[in-house]
Amino acid sequence: MPRDRRPARSIRVLLAEDQGMMRGALALLLGLEPDIEVVAQVGTGDAIVDAALVHRPDVALLDIELPGMSGLDAAAVLREEAPGCRVLILTTFGRPGYLRRAMEAGAAGFLVKDGPVEELAEAIRRVLTGETVVDPALAAAALSAGPNPLTARECDVLKASADGVTVADIAARLHLSESTVRNYLSAAIGKTGTRNRTEALREARRQGWL
Repeated sequence: MPRDRRPARSIRVLLAEDQGMMRGALALLLGLEPDIEVVAQVGTGDAIVDAALVHRPDVALLDIELPGMSGLDAAAVLREEAPGCRVLILTTFGRPGYLRRAMEAGAAGFLVKDGPVEELAEAIRRVLTGETVVDPALAAAALSAGPNPLTARECDVLKASADGVTVADIAARLHLSESTVRNYLSAAIGKTGTRNRTEALREARRQGWL
């Protein structure tokens, strides 16, 4: 859109990004677009829904890996709490599993951060009109990668296994027996084609399954 023409109503954008410098730069660059107004900025996932309910954005631009609630979890909540707000995921991590999870959470778009701001601005306009906007290379990778092979419970156990905690710790945290935890870990290791739970956790994160 030509920068010398101001629309009757700007597109209201909520920006969620945990890195302050990146958040400020994005807000500044998007603010240069004549039809886009950044009405709220947050640095944690837990602040997204409240900010959306207060500021009523047209589009929520969310990073995935945020302190507290993830951008993917926030997208799912926004679908229920603020159905008029379209969600566009903008992340450093272009992982096929993340794309699938974003679409399942109701996101209208998924882009990686290495693109030009003009492309991002156009994506904001397009999702507002009802289009789905996805990075083409990532879409192709997601199709070739297939769905997440891990069950929800296997994902829970893998995530709980971080930081070298014991099987007993995982069992207590998830209210499972130790033998059940071992079975879930064994299944996750097999499905990820790895040798141990540390490698399984790393591979699942790399694929965007967690």
